[in-house]
Amino acid sequence: MAAGVRSFWLRLRAGALWVASGLHFFLLSPVIFLIELALDPRRNDRPLRWFFRNVLRVAGVRLEVRRAPGFDPHRTYLFVANHVNLFDPFVLFSAIPQPLRGLELESHFRIPGYGWMARRFGNIPVQKNATPAQLRQLWRRTRQALDSGLSLAVFPEGGRTRDGRVGHFHDGAFRMAIEFGYPIVPVSITGSFEFNRKGDWMLYPSTVVVVLHEPIQTQGLTRADVPALREQVRSIIAETVERARRGELG
Repeated sequence: MAAGVRSFWLRLRAGALWVASGLHFFLLSPVIFLIELALDPRRNDRPLRWFFRNVLRVAGVRLEVRRAPGFDPHRTYLFVANHVNLFDPFVLFSAIPQPLRGLELESHFRIPGYGWMARRFGNIPVQKNATPAQLRQLWRRTRQALDSGLSLAVFPEGGRTRDGRVGHFHDGAFRMAIEFGYPIVPVSITGSFEFNRKGDWMLYPSTVVVVLHEPIQTQGLTRADVPALREQVRSIIAETVERARRGELG
């Protein structure tokens, strides 16, 4: 009986949080868009950062951020993170202090509200099965963003986890980091799988902990170093995710 009552309460809670966070997003996103029309969003992230943090709060997320001692909040980085659920972009934007944009699937830019905001704020679309011309454009836009002082976030798994573990990483982000010479910051997102997971609409009470690890320098590396760099970054992220799953993160 008690289990049934708790299950009913959690479902009722999740439904209310989806309604509240959805209303918050769709009612306030036009306001944020109008504000950013008067401001350069690449120079003033405060309205968007406030908005994203509140989306998480309204959805019931308790957010905690841990930074490694060598992390420099004023330096331009390529942030590489594990991908858990639809809230990940909001989590990263709330946790990372640098001016930040993301590489994300082109299909996301067709989402009402979110799509035109993402395009306006300088997120970079990534096409599935991209042609050589599209790949050249992607690399050009990525380099322009980094050279202008915008840090970028990438989910190299290419999709959300099904079991809470960190999957295989694709090479693209690591090739970019080496060719452009920007350091990589591995990012472990923990607690998100307990909050919400792919294929399930439930939002459970959870604290999401974002760990910004020590930056990894890429200058002097070559394409031959891509596999080792990829596995080094994945290992750092996955180790923290697994420790959190075992309750050892503290």
